[in-house]
This record gives sequence, structure tokens and C-alpha cells, in this order.
Amino acid sequence: MRRVLYIEDNPDNRMLVRRVLMASDYEFEVLEAENAIIGIELALTKAPDLILMDISMPEMDGLSATRKLKTMPQLNGVPIVALTANAMEKDEDQAVAAGCDGFIRKPIDIDRLPNDIMSYFRS
Repeated sequence: MRRVLYIEDNPDNRMLVRRVLMASDYEFEVLEAENAIIGIELALTKAPDLILMDISMPEMDGLSATRKLKTMPQLNGVPIVALTANAMEKDEDQAVAAGCDGFIRKPIDIDRLPNDIMSYFRS
């Protein structure tokens, strides 16, 4: 079973992604964090296989959280994928520059999301 940590401040978005992943043909365990600070703590204690990161969050944004996570040796090799409504090309460039391994735009395509996420496990 693949453990996915979704760091997102919007509870409706967290619920949608959790439901889509849990209903897919793949076996996902979905952990959720309502902000980046809790997400970093969960990443360190729960050892996710992949992190989905919202970019626009209060307190600490997703880019700052990604930079911080990428410095932690215990998370070396864990892909971080931006999942964001910030859909401009510059937003994707900023996410990659911060250390994101991928970029998925909101609104999500519920039929494609599980396969999109699986592609990061294979790469």
C-alpha cells in the first residue's frame, strides 16, 4: 500500500482527493494535514511514499514547506508533487525551483488523478 500525505488547508479539497484515491484501483493510504507545519511533522513521523502539496496556504506556503522538506535526509527520495490552483507557467516554474518533483493543476481530473500520482512512483 502506498502512503500519500496531502498537505492542504481546504477540507473539501482534502476530502475529494482522499475519496478519489481510496476509490481507485490502486491501494493508497491517505494521510492529511491542514497546514504545512502539521504536514512537516506528519512527513517526519509517518514516512509517506509521496507528498501532495498545496502551494497557497496561510502561515507557511507550500513552496516554503517543500524547501524545508527537501533538506531533511529522512525524506530523501520522497517525491513532492504540487497540487494547486495556481495554474500559470510561472507557478509551475516556481514549484520546480522550490524542489517539487511534479505539478498537478486544480481543478483535478478525478479520472486521471490516481494514474497521475502513480506515475511519480514509477519515475
